[in-house]
Amino acid sequence: MDAASPATPLQAAANALPLAGVRVIDLTRIYSGPYCTFLMAMAGAEVIKIEPPEGESARSRNARHGAALPFAMLNANKRLLTLNLKDKAGAEILTKLLKTADVLVENFRPGVMDRLGFSKERLKEINPRLVVAQTSGYGSSGPYRDYPAMDLTVQAVAGIMDATGYPDGPPVKAGAALVDFAAGTHLYCSIVTALFARERTGKALSTEVAMMEAIYPTLASNLALAIGTPPDEPYVARTGNRHGGMSLTPYNVYQASDGFVAIICNNERHWQALGKALQRPDWISDPKYNPLEERVTRMDQLDAEINAETRKYTRMQLFELLNETGAACAPVRTLREVLDDPHLRKRGMIHDIDHPEWGELVVMRSPIHYGGVAQPEYRPSAALGADIKAILGDELKMSDEEIAKLRETGVL
Repeated sequence: MDAASPATPLQAAANALPLAGVRVIDLTRIYSGPYCTFLMAMAGAEVIKIEPPEGESARSRNARHGAALPFAMLNANKRLLTLNLKDKAGAEILTKLLKTADVLVENFRPGVMDRLGFSKERLKEINPRLVVAQTSGYGSSGPYRDYPAMDLTVQAVAGIMDATGYPDGPPVKAGAALVDFAAGTHLYCSIVTALFARERTGKALSTEVAMMEAIYPTLASNLALAIGTPPDEPYVARTGNRHGGMSLTPYNVYQASDGFVAIICNNERHWQALGKALQRPDWISDPKYNPLEERVTRMDQLDAEINAETRKYTRMQLFELLNETGAACAPVRTLREVLDDPHLRKRGMIHDIDHPEWGELVVMRSPIHYGGVAQPEYRPSAALGADIKAILGDELKMSDEEIAKLRETGVL
């Protein structure tokens, strides 16, 4: 665009986003890394996602049964390129792109980038201003460094599974991919912090997030229970739907006439509001339930009394009644109900699209809002290598013949 030409409304909106002008080379796959770079794209960054010629594994899952949804969710608003990085020609193309980039993001196992010829030292030679961001299961040092890691295995080794489930049952994984998305969120924060530091100091920092370390802080309540129990005494880490540290009640899932609700009283104000909402003022004055320490010693008895009251209402009646009174409550809903949630739809977090490859999907936007700045226009994830011609031909000035040869030799 000519410098004197006025920006279109769409261009003006894109330029107002906080990461506008930042170029990201994205070598990540599955969940953790792609979520990080999705957040960057939705904050205005130009993200060039590089997949192997066959596509990353998340793309190849059975689309007919909805398994392609995660790829569509996490790779919107990105430019897509394929490269065989083990091939010399592929490595040369990556090198050219890195010279123009601000950030490189990868989630290979430690050592893979070195074997591909892109060590930290080499990357610094290619582009001294490049922020290199990496996430892996256990980090680039320590005794677990070279172990493969996925969300499930890190949930196991980090104690998430030991803390999930009921006391008389086996360890259970969390239903959500907590580890992957915790790592991706931390990685996003680390990159933005490094970019901020680069603006202030001129120095490009590298960043690293280990999945195990990213999820550890979420166990704060559970760890308090473990630490607070003498070493020679057993303790039960799995507390069902109760507080992980067993030091707070009410904190549970209770029966409604049409399902279940979650209720938590985090302080005396919440406790008093619960008694008022459920027309049980005796709870507030009864010494067997006051103060909190007395409630904690009688969890089973109190939960039974609360269940007797909540059964009189529907989930939504309890949701509205308790929250309006000042007690924290929410209905336990099915995933299908969440897909139609009016609040998420009103705020634009989830919306319907007609995906060019996979048809009708419910997808998300970024959960991060920047005051007064609209999120970018949503662009569905594209087909494998959709931007090869634009990036290699228009930007790197490669001819159609050169691109065709790269396809023939398996580089693209």
